[in-house]
Amino acid sequence: MTRLRFAYNTNGTANHRLDDALSLIADSGYDGVALTLDHQHFDPFEPDCAARAERLARRLDGLSLGSVIETGARYLLDPRAKHEPTLLTRDPAGRARRVDFLCRAVDIAATLGSEAVSFWAGVPKAGVGRDEAWSWLRQGLEAVCRHAEDRGVTVALEPEPGMLVETVDDYATVARDLPNLTLALDLGHCLVTGERDPAAAAREFDGRIGTVSIEDMKRGEHIHLAFGEGDMDIPGILDALEEIAFERLVCVELSRDSHRADTMVPQALRYLRSCRVEVERTASLALSAGA
Repeated sequence: MTRLRFAYNTNGTANHRLDDALSLIADSGYDGVALTLDHQHFDPFEPDCAARAERLARRLDGLSLGSVIETGARYLLDPRAKHEPTLLTRDPAGRARRVDFLCRAVDIAATLGSEAVSFWAGVPKAGVGRDEAWSWLRQGLEAVCRHAEDRGVTVALEPEPGMLVETVDDYATVARDLPNLTLALDLGHCLVTGERDPAAAAREFDGRIGTVSIEDMKRGEHIHLAFGEGDMDIPGILDALEEIAFERLVCVELSRDSHRADTMVPQALRYLRSCRVEVERTASLALSAGA
């Protein structure tokens, strides 16, 4: 049976210094960290980025933490417009800035030996046609994928509710001609869009998943919740990930819980481990009953 490896996303430790957050995550027993590049933790636009990344690589190695790079910072590129510019921005300079940011993320991932760089497509603004948006997206993805291939880094596109790439089917469409573009599967998003059962999505895209995010969510409501507060079948999801022998990091994303990260970081892992114990107990009983 595959032992699942869990990470915690630093967007849920926004009130901690990065080094303190890493210590908390490691001391809680996680196998890795999902590092959201942002101004308060690791700003890829600050001077000496390469040297800082090398120091961080040594720190992660000392803590025995693997890593995934996340790129969903809200105001890193534009302090006045959330998540802008995106790969779908009408201004070519804006799209170029997003591509540059993603390529910087790839460079950091290469230094850290990260398992993947996760990113999303963006939301087309009013007046941008769908065909136009898809064309810009493809251009941006091709540039990022080329750079990632040169650096030997896995890049993963995350379907996000309300964005141009919203479902795993959207991902499959855009990735058809981009063989090195993997899926960043946020399991809660499947429950929000209603496109797939989360566990079924994991099974269906086995072999194409670059990284996984996990949290609790309610059906149709895009709010990241602590485990036990939503409608997710967490034991069933973990069972599916073990069934496909998923070996990459499964990243807990509780971006709204930085104010209680001191308790939430260890609590989330305890919950996930308790789910594994329950799944193993159920499997053992089923096996005994069939004997």
